[in-house]
Amino acid sequence: MTDKLMTADVLTAETVPGYVAGRPALRGLVEPETLVATEVGDGNLNLVFRCVDAGGRRVVLKQALPYVRLVGPDWPMTVARAAREANAIRVHSALSDDVCRLIDFDEARHILALEDLSDHEVFRTRLNAAGPHAGVVERLTEYVADAAFGTSSLALGEEEFRRRAAAAINPELCAITEDLILTEPYLGADRNSVRPALEPQVAALQADGDWVAAAMEMKHRYLSCQEALLHGDLHTGSVFVRGSGAGLSVKAFDPEFAWYGPVGFDLGLLWANMLFAGVRAAALGQPDRARSLLRTVECGWTRFAARMWRRWPGRLAPARYPDAYLARWLPEIKRDAFGFAGCEAARRTIGLAKVSDLESLDDRAYSIAGAAMLRFSRLLLVDRATVGFDDLVDLGLSAIDS
Repeated sequence: MTDKLMTADVLTAETVPGYVAGRPALRGLVEPETLVATEVGDGNLNLVFRCVDAGGRRVVLKQALPYVRLVGPDWPMTVARAAREANAIRVHSALSDDVCRLIDFDEARHILALEDLSDHEVFRTRLNAAGPHAGVVERLTEYVADAAFGTSSLALGEEEFRRRAAAAINPELCAITEDLILTEPYLGADRNSVRPALEPQVAALQADGDWVAAAMEMKHRYLSCQEALLHGDLHTGSVFVRGSGAGLSVKAFDPEFAWYGPVGFDLGLLWANMLFAGVRAAALGQPDRARSLLRTVECGWTRFAARMWRRWPGRLAPARYPDAYLARWLPEIKRDAFGFAGCEAARRTIGLAKVSDLESLDDRAYSIAGAAMLRFSRLLLVDRATVGFDDLVDLGLSAIDS
């Protein structure tokens, strides 16, 4: 597979119908002659087209470009990430129903055809609008558990695990994570920015040796630990939701950062983004909603741990891995999750690619919520071995009194 993309191979809204007509897997799904493609321009890395024909049948096309779309050609990026994403979707969707479905993959042109979820909404958008969230984090943490166990050596055996881990190596995308989440917020970078009210707190943190050292420990963990095939970028902006209660649908998407790493990474990124939603509610004077959102971290952990125990009898070598093994592994995953949540809290406040939960607030609410997230970052990094779920709720709710 080439790591280049010819200009003529780059999709446009005008060329999408002809492309679909030439793909048998798609030609039978939608009608190319009446197909209308609309570019969805909110992706950081890729071209994305939502396609609908006269009969209302739909498909989404996602094409990897040879650069980071958010920045442009000045930031080159391998198009091989499309194949890695396609593999992650195939593997994860075989283990969980809560994953956006892959319909077709064009390896030559680095194009994924995905199920259209336009009847869903992005979870972050729902949260920002004070919409319902009950059950979503629990479903996502069950997905993390299903993927974590199902792609681990416990389920695959050691040799197959090593083969899969080697095949899933994703150095270019991992380098983005290593820079943006695990380095730049602590050591400083031109891409960092905050509003003036948070500058003193950021400066104090960056001068805090314990905070910086704890972040570098998490970076080392990210670099050195291979436990399972992770989503790699599981936040509230990479989840679609529809409905609530018994009608709730949850679909994780965009696993192009997938690689074999520490299970706590996916949990930590998700938890940090729920903390953002919680402190947003607190800063807006919504204590009951804030408390409910902050409690999702504990609820998610409870559901994750229960799912891992449910999967546990399916391990290949029970005699080699007794119950005590999982009992010891789970606290390690939780410590990792807290630490990576602390990193994500810092990254989304200080670094590149911030979150609308925070950035859409006025200066007063931004100062309250942003300061809370930086306090979360220090607590979750420096005290990750001793922090409790009640501590997270208390810290988040303290923003109401700020």
